[in-house]
Amino acid sequence: MSQESPTYEGVLKAGDVLDGVIEVTPFQFNQHLSETFGANIYLKREDLQVVRSYKIRGAYNFIASLSEDDRNKGVACSSAGNHAQGVALACFILGIKGVIFMPTTTPKQKIRAVERIGKDKVEIVLAGDTYDDAKYAAIKYATKHGLILVSPFDDKLIVEGQGTVGVEVAHQLKDTKPDYIFVPVGGGGLVAGLIVYLKKKFPQVKIIGIEPMGAPAMYQSLQKGEIITLGEIDRFVDGAAVKQVGNVPFKVCQQGLDDMILVPEGRVCTTILQLYNNDAIVAEPAGALSIAALGYYQEQIAGKNVVCILSGGNNDIERMPEIKERSLIFEGLKHYFMITFPQRSGALKEFVNKVLGPDDDITLFEYTKKNTKESGPALVGIELKQKEDYQPLLDRMQKYGVKYTLVNEDPVLFSFLV
Repeated sequence: MSQESPTYEGVLKAGDVLDGVIEVTPFQFNQHLSETFGANIYLKREDLQVVRSYKIRGAYNFIASLSEDDRNKGVACSSAGNHAQGVALACFILGIKGVIFMPTTTPKQKIRAVERIGKDKVEIVLAGDTYDDAKYAAIKYATKHGLILVSPFDDKLIVEGQGTVGVEVAHQLKDTKPDYIFVPVGGGGLVAGLIVYLKKKFPQVKIIGIEPMGAPAMYQSLQKGEIITLGEIDRFVDGAAVKQVGNVPFKVCQQGLDDMILVPEGRVCTTILQLYNNDAIVAEPAGALSIAALGYYQEQIAGKNVVCILSGGNNDIERMPEIKERSLIFEGLKHYFMITFPQRSGALKEFVNKVLGPDDDITLFEYTKKNTKESGPALVGIELKQKEDYQPLLDRMQKYGVKYTLVNEDPVLFSFLV
């Protein structure tokens, strides 16, 4: 891997390497978002790339540069899904053997996609619970077997390949000058590539990076002025949940990134649902990050030209119930309680008739009656029609002497019970 600094010229060269391999993805003005934020909002649709994410750009640019000797050795990589698909496609096109390490938590849809894309050229190894676990396993394996390691973000050629997204954006904007570019950040390869190219092309543009709140690796590293390694992270936004960013991207971001925003995972879920309902766009959690962050910059972007990089669309349909659940909780529309009911006839009927509001809905009720107890706890999930109904619900619980514990506010209890 090369720790050299990526260059503007390198991004242009990567564009030539990728010509005929990747799609020039759509660049779309979004009417609904533009009206919502009073700005000109454009979406760069990397979710419509050949492997439904931008990752093929860096992976192919790197692998295509290998010497014949290195190609014969084969390659290895680690990935939560999208980089794996990029490497798999590059291996298939170039006829190179690849071993791909993925976390055991990777959605099945992404694993199946890698198998389908790489065909007989790739072998998949599931290792560890996080991307970083898979990364260390890949490094160990590549060292032992003499394979070339393809980093998802920490290499000059990788960053320059990702930077070709910016080349397309510049062409597609035509005579329009961008004021803001919102970019999802995991290890930092994409945002670094965009900085290298777009900051030279449009010196006035503000590039804003976005990370999930549960995995703020770049945010904290920039705050401390050095690369830090996070402890436990929330893996929900799997395409951007890393414990440590790359050295090459970090140096670029230190010089050219204008701001970093942390977005709660629940807000990302709300954005995924809105994109689907409003525009029929299927975005993965990392892909929705840039759009989920717009609300934090509402005043600054008013009347401006704004580009959001929709980085990927590899979303497993089996995750949708969890996405909806997280969205409802974030929006204040779903709450879980441990309620201590007296073990007498009519207790539940009283709760339903007097405590619940007319539009409140019980979505979960788990209760075990114990004959030797005067009262017993029940886990109760309540969905509200609007978040303003929450305080009146609590007021009625107090009025009727309902003993309860708020499960939503206790992360350990919530993860155990719900």
